[in-house]
Amino acid sequence: MEIGFLQSSDSRCPISETSAKKFAKLGVHILIETGLGKQLQIELESLDKVSDKSRDEILSSADIVYSSDPLEASELTKLKQNAVLVSFYAPFNADNKVDSLNGHNIHVFSMDMIPRTTLAQSMDVLSSMASIAGYKAVLTAAQKLPRYFPMLMTAAGTVKPATVLILGAGVAGLQAIATAKRLGAKVEAFDVRKAVKEEVEGLGAKFIEVEGSIDNKDAGGYAVEQTEDFKRKQSEKIAERVANADVVITTAQLRGRPAPTLVTKEMVDEMKFGSVIIDLAASTGGNCALTEGETTIDYNGIQIVGDSHLENKAIIDASALLSNNIYNYTKQFFKEDSVQIDLENEIIAKSRIYTHETSA
Repeated sequence: MEIGFLQSSDSRCPISETSAKKFAKLGVHILIETGLGKQLQIELESLDKVSDKSRDEILSSADIVYSSDPLEASELTKLKQNAVLVSFYAPFNADNKVDSLNGHNIHVFSMDMIPRTTLAQSMDVLSSMASIAGYKAVLTAAQKLPRYFPMLMTAAGTVKPATVLILGAGVAGLQAIATAKRLGAKVEAFDVRKAVKEEVEGLGAKFIEVEGSIDNKDAGGYAVEQTEDFKRKQSEKIAERVANADVVITTAQLRGRPAPTLVTKEMVDEMKFGSVIIDLAASTGGNCALTEGETTIDYNGIQIVGDSHLENKAIIDASALLSNNIYNYTKQFFKEDSVQIDLENEIIAKSRIYTHETSA
């Protein structure tokens, strides 16, 4: 049994020494594309059952191939028959490459489709990376804010704590709340999902509640589209809290749709000089109307940071968590000295996006 790891545009390393040793204990041989791990000075070639191979050799030989980037159409033809391809195809997005899979004698699984359930937590890459991003968002804001975060009593006077507003209390938002509290800030949080109120308050933050939200437990942990009446009331409440905030961290995304605009230009105009906005939804349009892609802008003395990949600021831990997620997910395919696809397994079934057996 062989699993192959390919180089990609992702700066994280998808396999660590720890996960490589775990694969070896399962009797799995690991093929790594030449150069993989060098950016983190990870030496994998000397480990048991690890071989350094060319990209084409891995494509034609491995039973399971992992690539953070979807493969090009020309590479799909090089995969062995019935090979398992594991990647991130984002099938809900309009620009996905799922159609390119048609006609190929392979099975394809997308790790961004792993259900956000208790059983799948150890495999949930999106949650792992969101936790790091939420942490780094607060540290980035603290560095850019021309103020202290905590309240300080000094001989020269008392410094009030910074007020941090978190929009979206998913994994990233909750980690941001916890981090901001540890730094001594006054923290407020908003989310359309009422179920997170207890978690927010448990971390010591104030939950900003707007009545009339729609919640969908089948949305995979994502927020869902709301009514126009709710959006109006939400906007009024957010405008009030944004004007009072020193830092705003936005994390709200809708699966397969542009991120909702939560912070309008008019709201930013009312913010205090020196305030900071960290927009983690930048890659899908941003929660702030003024966010400009993956960059930082200065808008009348207010810094707006658009960055959906802050996990890369902690590349060592991000790589370690990613490699653990991949191991915990792919080990389910290795059974009785062969690769088996168990569709009775909910995690496997829900993350499968293509199989030649059912393609037209």
